[in-house]
Amino acid sequence: MNHDIDALATKIIGQLSGLAHIRPGEIPNIDLYMDQVTSFMDEHLQSSRRYEKDKILTKTMINNYTKNKLLPPPEKKRYSKEHMLVLIFIYYMKGFLPLDDIKAILGPVTDRFFKAETDLNIEDIYSEVYTLGKEHIEEIKKESLSAYQKASASFPEAPEQDREFLKLFSFICLLCFDIYLRKQIIEKLIDSWEEPAPPEAP
Repeated sequence: MNHDIDALATKIIGQLSGLAHIRPGEIPNIDLYMDQVTSFMDEHLQSSRRYEKDKILTKTMINNYTKNKLLPPPEKKRYSKEHMLVLIFIYYMKGFLPLDDIKAILGPVTDRFFKAETDLNIEDIYSEVYTLGKEHIEEIKKESLSAYQKASASFPEAPEQDREFLKLFSFICLLCFDIYLRKQIIEKLIDSWEEPAPPEAP
């Protein structure tokens, strides 16, 4: 067994705890112009970039979200704290969901709670989801380590020069399958929201 590969996989999984997460209290309570929005996102989410040149959010992206009604329009070209929270939700979802699905998920939330004069608003919802997500990281790390251990036991009869590659390939496939299954659940939940309510009995 290649202990360098084992150490690398363990290190990568362990780094999940250090991924950038924007705490509710970090978001300014003042309205921001577009350049300030993109700068804030770049600064606070830079560790989630795969490549240095990757952009977190661009002006074009944000304008497109507004055009497609994922994001409520700014007021006098300025974005509120609630705008920022919606943008963070979009950022986390856009890596694996099409815009139509993101709109189906966020639309009911922004319709009911954006600028809501009630006891529950977008900031409350973000804070709750943020807490759930932080708690879930440790569970994901354990699941990922378990998947790696299973993959490490695969292809025991393969030639030594091929076994390490096949072990990593198996691990990646397990992670991909996990994403595929979770995405299936998300899509079916979205579709169930969009199904029309059955007619009432006469």
